[in-house]
Amino acid sequence: MLVDQEWTERDNRKLARRVKQARLSVRASPEQIICDPARGLDKPVLRELSSCHWVRAHHNVIAVGPTGIGKSFVANALAQAACRQGFRALFTRVPRLLEELAMARASATYTATLAKLAKIDVLVLDDFLLAPMTDAERRDLLEILEDRYDRSSTVITTQLPTKSWHEALGDPTIADAICDRLVHNAHILALRGPSMRRQKGLKTQPENP
Repeated sequence: MLVDQEWTERDNRKLARRVKQARLSVRASPEQIICDPARGLDKPVLRELSSCHWVRAHHNVIAVGPTGIGKSFVANALAQAACRQGFRALFTRVPRLLEELAMARASATYTATLAKLAKIDVLVLDDFLLAPMTDAERRDLLEILEDRYDRSSTVITTQLPTKSWHEALGDPTIADAICDRLVHNAHILALRGPSMRRQKGLKTQPENP
């Protein structure tokens, strides 16, 4: 019993360390996700994703839907599920990541930063194509995805359906390369319905006296 207890405590410490290093934006787990076919997410799909078979197969997940629908929450929950099974995860917003890469290039740590990202088993890129990208940013994103293709998994959250990515990315050649590395081996979650943030906000508003 003492050995089992020590083993459990070590596993818990390792999990806590992986979750901390993942820098998740919210504390989310697969058990907290609201499954509703009308919302575009049912229990069999969630059960399959929570098993992390897609991580072992080096597949991607793309969560598409309007703002407030819960895309980031789902992405955080999938990242935590990966941490539970021993994978390394990292959550980051795309605008912030591109800014960090620009700073890394200026400080001569660009190659090391790319190498560090390549070692992450599950990289969550939140708010993909939220704003137009410059040529340098498109190339930075392609470098990240090239290093990860068929070696690790990427989770994308975006308001734009995949069919609109080419136009949003701007450069047809780079757009083809990015989409080829993201879409063709991805599980697409098309979320829909009312804003979860709005519903939560209305519930927490105090009643009028």
